[in-house]
Amino acid sequence: MTDSPLNRPLREQHAGLRSGKLTATALVEASLEAYRARGQQDHAYLTWNGEAARETARATDAVLASGGDTGPLMGLLVSIKDIYAVPGFPTYAGSARRLPRDWELPGPVISALLSQLPSVMGKTHTVEFAFGGLGTNAHWGAPRNPWDQVHHRTPGGSSAGAGVSLIGGTASLALGTDTAGSVRVPASMTGVAGLKTTVGRWSTSQIVPLSATLDTPGLLANCVDDLAFAFDALDGSLTTRPSSVPAPPELADLTFGVPEAYFWEDCSPGIAESVQAAIRQLEAAGARIVTLDLPRTDEVFTLFQQGGLAAVELAAFLKTQLPEAIESLDPNVAARVKAADDIPGWEYVRRCDVLRPLSASAADCLTRVDALLTPTVTLTPPTLESLDPDGAYPRANMQALRNTVVGNFMGLCGLTLPVGKDADGMPVGLQVLASPWQDARLLAIGQAMEDRLGNGRAILGTPPLQ
Repeated sequence: MTDSPLNRPLREQHAGLRSGKLTATALVEASLEAYRARGQQDHAYLTWNGEAARETARATDAVLASGGDTGPLMGLLVSIKDIYAVPGFPTYAGSARRLPRDWELPGPVISALLSQLPSVMGKTHTVEFAFGGLGTNAHWGAPRNPWDQVHHRTPGGSSAGAGVSLIGGTASLALGTDTAGSVRVPASMTGVAGLKTTVGRWSTSQIVPLSATLDTPGLLANCVDDLAFAFDALDGSLTTRPSSVPAPPELADLTFGVPEAYFWEDCSPGIAESVQAAIRQLEAAGARIVTLDLPRTDEVFTLFQQGGLAAVELAAFLKTQLPEAIESLDPNVAARVKAADDIPGWEYVRRCDVLRPLSASAADCLTRVDALLTPTVTLTPPTLESLDPDGAYPRANMQALRNTVVGNFMGLCGLTLPVGKDADGMPVGLQVLASPWQDARLLAIGQAMEDRLGNGRAILGTPPLQ
């Protein structure tokens, strides 16, 4: 599928649809071909919409042929995490049971997306109620990370099928959510780019909640430029502070902070080396690299290990809205939800209060640089078998989310882009963190970095399963 039109940049697909050199139907046919070739093996989708998408694409082509244009995403192929309410699709949120039909009524993000008439290829797998960073699911199974043809490795979570749908050639844009890293972790582990938006920028209405305090919608795509294109297509109708992605700055005009502490601990072989090599390339291109440690990162991780806010807030949602789902929870999710019973109300309030000074200290620190650079994930994607022994899953899950959760608890926006492979041949991501509400500029900075480092396909090549 290396010659698939879905591998072309979104801007090129957009232009081709309007010039007549490309059709929405051709894009869907390429997706159907990829799904037939490897869809069962990838296991990216809970609900596949291929045949219906073909009919939508034909109607889209007719509108385009008559001069109609419903927006930049018209005719482009999208996958949607099965935590968003989407008309015509059941919502399971990774659980064993279909959620009530109210969870099929669109919220603002899906309404903004669907108004542009993209081809929705299906709903992708998620960790149950998005509560996990590895991508496993006891009810539906885990999508396969496409970079290992021998072992079934985790794809990252909780947006488990999102990155797999991109690498597998069935979509060019994926919608995910991020509460502790659930966009950036799967993007890093599958070798694509991912954006965590600032909390509150885009509405979470009609997105099944994990943490009402920390949840934020996000995007995954084959490269940062694709993220910038999609962000511009959606942001104007979703925020009271719309801002278009500016032109990429010159690297020589940028100062990047690189921490010495916390973010480099316990890296699997090859991860730190790949990230450091990328940083050296940026420095050689003129970027100024300074040492900068975010304050109180150990406090963030301690809070996360204690359950943060998500355990309590998910428990509250389930007990009040979906009590019947509790008895059948994935054991890895059930253990964390049950632990919330032992957290008193005063402790939950204390944790909420801690987030405000954490965010303020991070925002103050980042005024000294344009962005902070770290490894996205310090753990090579583990095999499913390695997670079987007692205690193995929680240890791996905590490590997978260790670097990304800092951005959530400190109220930052974040980006990841692929920069190489680790010693096991698995993708490595570079995390770029910036102050809140700097999403558009962060994407421009990411574009400048990508122009120097290359996009994921140029750096990583083609997965062995393709």
